[in-house]
Amino acid sequence: MLNKLIVLAALLLPACFANAHEYKAGELEIAHPWSQELPPNAPTVAAYFVIQNNGKTADRLLSVDSPISEIAQLHEHVMQNDLMKMQQVPSVEIPAGGNVTFAPMAYHVMLLNLKDRSLLRDGKRFPLTMHFEKSGDVTVEVSVQKKPPEDMQMHAHAQ
Repeated sequence: MLNKLIVLAALLLPACFANAHEYKAGELEIAHPWSQELPPNAPTVAAYFVIQNNGKTADRLLSVDSPISEIAQLHEHVMQNDLMKMQQVPSVEIPAGGNVTFAPMAYHVMLLNLKDRSLLRDGKRFPLTMHFEKSGDVTVEVSVQKKPPEDMQMHAHAQ
């Protein structure tokens, strides 16, 4: 009986990891990359995730790219003259021992000039490659969802 349980656990283990939506690049962990499903004619789409730096030195997200768009940019929302404004940023620092949340009204990835809209429907996924200064490149699968995850709504830049 014990052998059957061990075999069953070994068979189910890959399925558990297949459903996990976390990625590693060096000392960095990228959790639950997601994007909200938009109308078919939306000109842009945003991608969100949380980057946790478990290392003792800061790293920097330098750029991103995706085959579903011609242009991918790092953006942030900032308050200027009592108005919330979105602006492009050249890079995003990931502090040592800290994390940065990419979420609505915070840092986010803007995908412009969309080429493949077929992957932007609820339940689909699309690739996004992140280029880090120290940890190198990592490609994640962004999950398209009808609604934002409850724990990802309206986060600040860093926590």
